[in-house]
Amino acid sequence: MPQLHELSAAELARQIRDKNIGPVEVAQSLLERMDALEPGLEAWVRVDRETVLADAKQRQQELDSGAKIGPLHGVPIGIKDIYNIAGVPTTAGSKVYADYVPDETAVTINLLQGAGAIMLGKTVTTEFACLDPSHTKNPWNPAHTPGGSSSGSAVSVAARMCPVAMGSQTVGSVLRPASYNGIVGLKPTYGRVSRRGVVPVSWSLDTVGWMGRSVEDMALLLQVMAGPDEQDPVASRLSAGDYLSGLESAAPPRIGLITSFFMEESDQETQQRTRAVLDQLSSAGASVVELTLPESFKTAFQDQLLIMGVEAAAFHKPMYEKQAQDYRPKLREMLSQGLETDATTYSKAQERRLRFSADMRVLAEKADVLMTPSTPTAPLADLTNTGDTRFQGPWTSCGLPTITLPIGLAESGLPLGIQLIASPFDEAQLLAAARWCEKVIDVQLAPPVGA
Repeated sequence: MPQLHELSAAELARQIRDKNIGPVEVAQSLLERMDALEPGLEAWVRVDRETVLADAKQRQQELDSGAKIGPLHGVPIGIKDIYNIAGVPTTAGSKVYADYVPDETAVTINLLQGAGAIMLGKTVTTEFACLDPSHTKNPWNPAHTPGGSSSGSAVSVAARMCPVAMGSQTVGSVLRPASYNGIVGLKPTYGRVSRRGVVPVSWSLDTVGWMGRSVEDMALLLQVMAGPDEQDPVASRLSAGDYLSGLESAAPPRIGLITSFFMEESDQETQQRTRAVLDQLSSAGASVVELTLPESFKTAFQDQLLIMGVEAAAFHKPMYEKQAQDYRPKLREMLSQGLETDATTYSKAQERRLRFSADMRVLAEKADVLMTPSTPTAPLADLTNTGDTRFQGPWTSCGLPTITLPIGLAESGLPLGIQLIASPFDEAQLLAAARWCEKVIDVQLAPPVGA
């Protein structure tokens, strides 16, 4: 019988709804888990135990009274410390925001709370969700990077301190740390979920995302948070789809393996393991086609970094002019370069990006899902950065929905993953295909800490 901290968000929600377990005992179990592991992992910025337990008791009272409950009733969730919650400090991992206490709550947090979720606490982010690594430890091996920028969210989920946690992605900040920690991570289509109330990095790239230990959890959270927001200018007006009902009945998908760049730039072990998983999926009934990238891919990553730097500089300029010394080195350098980039250079990068995005939408139509390794290697023993972002960044730049699944451990004992990618706003297809693959691969990883 699994312990409470080992259950997924969907499993917790079902058992709470059936009154097999209660929200208070779930919250207490996770807080105890945190007590045992957190001093060594440094995944959390702020956890208000009294508020967590008070919220859990409120959820229990609602359950006992027979009140209508939401799909996440009593489920604790970790929140990356760039999501605003009214009256709770949002530090964004920076001295610059050390005293910032927002007056309003992010749309996503309101939706999660409306669905009955309990905000467990704020998780560590790299400074303003950018480049400089945090102090959070990879639970598989503290000498190896946990990834970023959503490092605290990924580690807290992998180490079973919470079932799911919110992240964000401007380049690779959900998919990479999820893969590096052996869990599942989802980056929806750009504009699928409102970003209002989330501290921005780059207005044309930022995408809300989250992490858990199952595809079902990814679908459950998307079902709660997807939808229009008239006050977020880039949010789609498309209504949410049905992301849950087709998960268990999906047919074997047509998979497009991207062989150019992603396989070429992976180390030998990652290539071999990716091919082995593809053979496994093919043997189970999936059809496979090999695809190559368009010419526009060649400039896509550098254009993305340039665009990110300019748009980040536009947001930070008033603070940077007064407090440049309070920014960490990598972010300070990016903002400086962004401020120095001329309008023509930025405009041409955006123009090339439009071509690239159009080309990638065409590529995505050639299969039910595209597939690549999630990262070129397992997480490396290098704590000076958050890892190689080149495999995740293109999907953020072109806005396609992407999910990462764990496939096992490398010889180093660190996790490996694959990415699946679908057409814009086709998250239902992506999640159904991912659930089918998840069942065939049949891997759920648990790091050695606290075992």
